[in-house]
Amino acid sequence: MRKILFGVIITLIVLFTFKYCGDRKEDKIILQENSALIQEQLKNVSKLVVTEGHFSEVFSYKNSKAIFGDLLEAEKKALVVVNADVTVAYDLSKIEYNVNEETKTLEILSIPEEEIKINPDFEYYDIQADFLNQFEAKDYNEIKETVNASLMKKIEASDLKSNAQNRLISELSKFFILTNSLGWTLEYNQTPVESLEVLRSLKL
Repeated sequence: MRKILFGVIITLIVLFTFKYCGDRKEDKIILQENSALIQEQLKNVSKLVVTEGHFSEVFSYKNSKAIFGDLLEAEKKALVVVNADVTVAYDLSKIEYNVNEETKTLEILSIPEEEIKINPDFEYYDIQADFLNQFEAKDYNEIKETVNASLMKKIEASDLKSNAQNRLISELSKFFILTNSLGWTLEYNQTPVESLEVLRSLKL
């Protein structure tokens, strides 16, 4: 009787051991599959142009040049109309991240800053220049630099950048939904993202 009981106990131990090892192996396979899925999702993210805008600027350019000391003054001036297309983009392929299988955590370490590109179209009107003070390449460069600086101020005062960040958060929310569905945790800057509201409140 003892031998039978001992045999049954040994058999149960062996079965439980095999089942435990099988469960561990299955869990490891699922963990690796989830990790691969998350990394594939991250790799599929490419440069994302999030916001486009259009700005117009009318700029009056004037330059005077003293001739023969202060005896004469040679002037040149122009009216410049600028129409500019502006894009605000995040290159999400540059996101720095770490997939931690041990803690089942997708750690986003850093997000690249937005890239602002201004594509201006210049139209010059009413160009006037004295013989001794003609328009040169440096004048056109000065006009471009001044206009670009003015456009940047308009962009900063507009809602382009905030709209771009909202689009960025919308894109990042896909990672939250994916990790949450797999039982993983999304973390940014060592802060666990437990809900979409937390994600929206983060300073990216």
